[in-house]
Amino acid sequence: MTQIKFGTDGWRAIIAKDYTVENVARVAEATAAWLLKLSKKPSVVIGYDPRFGGKLFAETTCKVLSHHGIKTYMSKNFSSTPMVSLATVKLNANLGIVITASHNPPAYNGFKLKGAYGGPLLPEKIEEIEKLIPKTVKFDFESINIEEVENKKLLEYVDFEDMYINHIEEHFDLDAIRNSGIRVGYDAMYGAGQNVMRRLFPDSVLLHCENNPSFHGQAPEPIHKNLQEFSELIKNTGIIDCGIATDGDADRIGLYDDRGNFVDSHHLILLLIKYLYEHRNMRGKVVTAFSVSPKVNRMCEFYKLEQKVTKIGFKHIASHMVSDDVLLGGEESGGIAIKGHIPERDGIWIGLTILEFMSKTGKSIRDLIKEVYEIVGEFAFERSDLHLHEEIKNSIVANCENNAYTSFGDYKIQRIENIDGYKYFFNDDEWVMIRASGTEPVLRNYAQSNSQQNAFLILKAAEQTLLNHKTAN
Repeated sequence: MTQIKFGTDGWRAIIAKDYTVENVARVAEATAAWLLKLSKKPSVVIGYDPRFGGKLFAETTCKVLSHHGIKTYMSKNFSSTPMVSLATVKLNANLGIVITASHNPPAYNGFKLKGAYGGPLLPEKIEEIEKLIPKTVKFDFESINIEEVENKKLLEYVDFEDMYINHIEEHFDLDAIRNSGIRVGYDAMYGAGQNVMRRLFPDSVLLHCENNPSFHGQAPEPIHKNLQEFSELIKNTGIIDCGIATDGDADRIGLYDDRGNFVDSHHLILLLIKYLYEHRNMRGKVVTAFSVSPKVNRMCEFYKLEQKVTKIGFKHIASHMVSDDVLLGGEESGGIAIKGHIPERDGIWIGLTILEFMSKTGKSIRDLIKEVYEIVGEFAFERSDLHLHEEIKNSIVANCENNAYTSFGDYKIQRIENIDGYKYFFNDDEWVMIRASGTEPVLRNYAQSNSQQNAFLILKAAEQTLLNHKTAN
């Protein structure tokens, strides 16, 4: 029996190894048991991204829930995570389920849970469901006919994409964007956002906006090393003013300026705070994950906004957005949510907000970033992922726990923060952070300095120390 464990953002596993129809049914069975404790007649929204087997696993979930008399809403095509979260709210469902492994490599699939409020189900609720997962499902769910489920009114098909686009049209000044002369580039990374931008901006320059369940062998994570083709397209054509990329389930964003330079999430969060505060006259708390730059705190001090730092995983941010007045919630990995929408990461929604910022001000992304620097100072951020054997990774984490490091090369550690991972400060503006991934066999390293070159030097010094220290021991 496979032990099923939910990580920072749902359960994920390799398709046909641990991610099987039988194991998906086990999770669905636990979900059904949990829902029936919550309500006598619960309903659920189920969606799936373009990954291999998405429809099969979604229908498996539907069959198991229908066995318990639980009504489900599904779309006949793939959907993004924000579409499912929004539909959960619009349809007054008790829960949203997304069959997706988000940005993970194509061999993976996953199972995300969304609360009735349209954001990640809170960690304590996920633990309750996890404890209910049975060793086996004790009825023949595969013999259940999906058409019969529909005939019994336990399945209703709804176009989540139409619902989402209608919602966008109600909340954005799309005419201002379309009439501004801004040329938009969009890389869907073969993910679930591929149809939306085509429908909203038919004249945009599109890349990887076709269905390819293997994502052409590339993990659909919108970070610069995975978006080289998009960056070169922007540089070489010279006609794109803003480049937007989204991940496999379109809840994360990667942003590019008109020169093909990647704009990391730290800069993006700062741009959004500036726009929401100065141009939309919006207020509220700013909630960011531990890996986000302290420059955000500097901007919050400038605007007299309260800031809260959470553990990594958007579910921790969402818990604040559900219960408090939050202006923005954001992660280093491109997952950002803003007030006036659902408490959910949404790559396209964030991209549209930046386009609106550009159209309202008539300024380029580079010009807007210069204005941000006037408040917080210039900085650069870089990240590297070390794929290590579990033994080595655990040894490095143990060294961090035991305060084994006093410097990384020539960089002397002045202070340490360890909310979730280990952030080593060399001064107020330079730091490196080390954290083991919660969903992959990876050690993530993050660095901030006053230039990209210096950030890379910090990463190199840190990695040499980490690996040499391990060898020495």
